[in-house]
Amino acid sequence: MKRELLTGNEAAIKGAIASGAKFMTGYPITPTTEMMEHWAEAAVIDKSLKFLQTEDEMSAGFAMIGAILAGVKSFSATAGPGNILMQDAFSMAENMRLPTVAFINQRGGPSTGTVIYSQQEVNLTCFGGNGEGLRIVYSASSGQEMYDLAIKAFNTAWKYRFPTFILADGYQAKTLTEIETYMPQEKQIEIVEAEPYLLGDKGEKRALRNTYNLEEDLHFLIEKHESAFEEASDNIVEYEEVQLNDAELVIFAHGIIGASAKEAVKILRGTGAKIGLFRPITLNPFPRKAALDSLTGKKYILLAESSLGQFERIVKYNLYGTKIAIEKITKPAMGITAEEIVQKVEEITRSFSGTSFS
Repeated sequence: MKRELLTGNEAAIKGAIASGAKFMTGYPITPTTEMMEHWAEAAVIDKSLKFLQTEDEMSAGFAMIGAILAGVKSFSATAGPGNILMQDAFSMAENMRLPTVAFINQRGGPSTGTVIYSQQEVNLTCFGGNGEGLRIVYSASSGQEMYDLAIKAFNTAWKYRFPTFILADGYQAKTLTEIETYMPQEKQIEIVEAEPYLLGDKGEKRALRNTYNLEEDLHFLIEKHESAFEEASDNIVEYEEVQLNDAELVIFAHGIIGASAKEAVKILRGTGAKIGLFRPITLNPFPRKAALDSLTGKKYILLAESSLGQFERIVKYNLYGTKIAIEKITKPAMGITAEEIVQKVEEITRSFSGTSFS
């Protein structure tokens, strides 16, 4: 293990290489382009690494699928409009249970939008395409997590055979920070090896199907996939809890806003306020049981996100039936600072007479 000064984009590529990835496809788009540049530079040194810059994101998605079918651990990286264009390939991967991996540095929308802060690709990444959202989606909160989750994403994708994504943003992608890099064996992480998808267990040829003429056949397939997804979920879900034991108000936030919320909890705890944080690391599958358990005895929830309720809808769906008052901060395509979260908590404290957070 060593400490390196890296951007989030560099950290993600180093993590992909550490995980055993061998092939990257993609098309340039800010704020993700540097991932392709760093991979191409690595491929010049290590001839086992291959890189294909395609004519567009649609081609990149299907080229990635082609490599995976041949048994090569492959991935892509994109953002915003590119994520939209790759949905056809991602839907095919969901239908055929293909272990695709994609890094998504979210852009603000609509359309080409902005390129720094955003959590506006949560809906698209978790539930996009003509499928049922049987996808694994991690939300990174730092450059370090972009490295850690890169290794985890490839393992998860190839073990459970569902499309897997790492959500980040332009801020994390571009920020230069100290990252601990390591090889998986240094942390006793067992790497799941790739294998040719077009060959069966005994080397026989396998026919994979993506089109169904009978509704009953597709219905059966989706139910089978859903059952496999639910069975794997308990082994996939991840979350972070901060100062929840005696908290009266729980902040729910993910990604870079989760990092701001953690700092806000630290500030508020310094004043004696009983505030905690629940940060889902997997948005899909969502850590529902842990989230519900975290609210035992709590009075209020504060939702914070850089979108207009995309995260809120996921949280409310999973917390349905919980009788706890909810406040929120929504700033689509903008960052939310720790100070803004502190201010909002103080407003909540003043708004509810007879309620104390200290």
